[in-house]
Amino acid sequence: MSEDARFEDGGERPLRLKALDAEDLAVLSSLVQDAVFPAAEMLWTRRQRRFGILLNRFRWEDEPRARSRGRAVERVQSVLAIEDVMRVQTSGLPFGQADVVLSLLSVTFEPGEDGTGRVVLTLAGDGAIAVDVEALEVVMRDVTRPYVAPSGKVPSHG
Repeated sequence: MSEDARFEDGGERPLRLKALDAEDLAVLSSLVQDAVFPAAEMLWTRRQRRFGILLNRFRWEDEPRARSRGRAVERVQSVLAIEDVMRVQTSGLPFGQADVVLSLLSVTFEPGEDGTGRVVLTLAGDGAIAVDVEALEVVMRDVTRPYVAPSGKVPSHG
């Protein structure tokens, strides 16, 4: 006997979110918190005015379901893209070490004049990436199927 699809099954689709204001960005930030990525997976294309990172994102949206069903927690590869970029600055990042794995703690916006501002990506270990933008537009898009988190653990900040 086949079973009808349930509403909760709709949550298995890849996420694609766009943040156009600070409130949107807070939601997006909560979903990319504790994402990890090798330093080599960052790219700023000046001509396209885009800064992007390929993240291994912890699936916070799935964690309650995984716990209730007694299954492993998951990660998924996601692209985080910031549009209309004028300048990128970094602090506390190891240069020349492309294989160093970084951990993303938050993404925030510091408004400037006339819609401009700065998107700040705060990293574990006092690192940060400051992205000056002409207007706030940040997109997060899952690009692979979820996979079991290698650590098997939910990230914590004890």
